Amino acid sequence: MLLVPATTADIGDIVELVNKAYRDENPKGGWTDERELLAGPRIGEERLADMIAHENCVVLLCRRYEDAKLIGCVAVKEMEHGMWHLSLLAVDPALQAAGLGRAILTAAEKYVLEREGRSIQITVIGLRKSLLEWYVRRGYAQTGVIEVFPYDDESVGTPLRQDLSLIVLRKSLDRPTSLRSRETYF
Repeated sequence: MLLVPATTADIGDIVELVNKAYRDENPKGGWTDERELLAGPRIGEERLADMIAHENCVVLLCRRYEDAKLIGCVAVKEMEHGMWHLSLLAVDPALQAAGLGRAILTAAEKYVLEREGRSIQITVIGLRKSLLEWYVRRGYAQTGVIEVFPYDDESVGTPLRQDLSLIVLRKSLDRPTSLRSRETYF
């Protein structure tokens, strides 16, 4: 799967995709639907522009080959000591449950590995049990760390519940033989 870095020209399409994936007004919604937990947009243009402009962050895009329509995205941000943070994983709801999210996640992990990343961390709303289980099936493990939900941060939407928290998951990345440095034994 080919993921390409976003530019500021992609902001409108990304905002539309992410908000459709997480807070779509369609009554059916996708399996990533958060409307029972949060109202309002999942991301706005200003916050996304800040992410794209950040030197340690890249938003990666997946486009359909036939017409270049944006069908998925993910953001990865280099932290410290080989740790990266993954966020903004979104797939067009019409294409969810077809393995595209898994493929984008795998491609993002490869992107991090190619940049000497050792692990990836993600936060998931604690009440999103099916999403937590999905990441666990992909090799992410709960760290035992629970972060306070940012109730005062309007950029994440309007919380509809007072029992939200963020569960921290982490995955160590295995380095394929071709990417490992040669070990020297004395």
